[in-house]
Amino acid sequence: MIHFLRKYKIFYSIYNFFNYKKLKYNIANYKKYGIKKHYFSSISSLDFVSLPQNRTDIFELNPIHLETNEYYKNTTLENKISIQKFQENGYSLLKSYLTIPQVTAINNEIDELLKSKKVNFRYKNKIMFAIHASKLLNSIGQDEQLLHLLTILLNGKVSLFQSINFINGSEQATHSDSIHMTTYPLGGLVGVWIALDDILPTNGPLHYYPKSHKLPYFLNNNYDNMGTTFEIGKKSYTDYENEMQKIINASGLKKEIIEAKKGDIFLWHANLLHGGEPHTDKTITRKSMVLHYFKTDAICYHEVTQRPALLEKGLN
Repeated sequence: MIHFLRKYKIFYSIYNFFNYKKLKYNIANYKKYGIKKHYFSSISSLDFVSLPQNRTDIFELNPIHLETNEYYKNTTLENKISIQKFQENGYSLLKSYLTIPQVTAINNEIDELLKSKKVNFRYKNKIMFAIHASKLLNSIGQDEQLLHLLTILLNGKVSLFQSINFINGSEQATHSDSIHMTTYPLGGLVGVWIALDDILPTNGPLHYYPKSHKLPYFLNNNYDNMGTTFEIGKKSYTDYENEMQKIINASGLKKEIIEAKKGDIFLWHANLLHGGEPHTDKTITRKSMVLHYFKTDAICYHEVTQRPALLEKGLN
């Protein structure tokens, strides 16, 4: 019954009505951009077609701003260069961001949370929002140096939205996060992936397409999935994945695979095309933690289901 109701926009609106505390952050941004919507109403990219769509998410990083970040000032030259090229490439790979003891503590914490059933797997292989069940994990996501660095990379204040922990590789097909976690203005999102295992070719490494973040954003109207006044689009997620593959084939972009060690982190732009390689050796894990951050001055919503994003603790 619930699955049937999820195709109707009113289903989400009723649910949203009772989640004012998790949605009130958007009210000020609706007013700022002239969006005449209730906090609980359906929302999609169609609501922004009359507003400026210039690519403010791609800009030249200011070296002076980077020098104000304590992590940047004290990290290796290799990591500095990777950060400097974030806007050019759409990602940065920072080696040894966390220490091995920190990684061990995170893995032990996830094991304990699963054992005590404070967290569980969702969508088959995802542990969602473990940051809300653990002071340790929350402190990783709320680290001041990391928040400051992301603020520089996005040219605006950011706030932690969600966490996802994996025990094995996601094996997810190539996608842009902006179809799932969307913003106006576009690009108001950044992802952080933390390697909690050494990443091998056989345990589901991440793949990505450098510079793909500069491609046009692909949203519901690009594959006839906008739906109607009352229903969300009827296209399957497989349809979206197939369209992504067509774009990749036509773009000439080349796939790269992340070679990472425990403690390395990968930062990526909202529109960078990425996914997970097959996890072929099931005898070994591929533990990782993903953090997503929104810009606090952006309207945050989910394009596929056309609903505003519920923020567990709101934006600070």
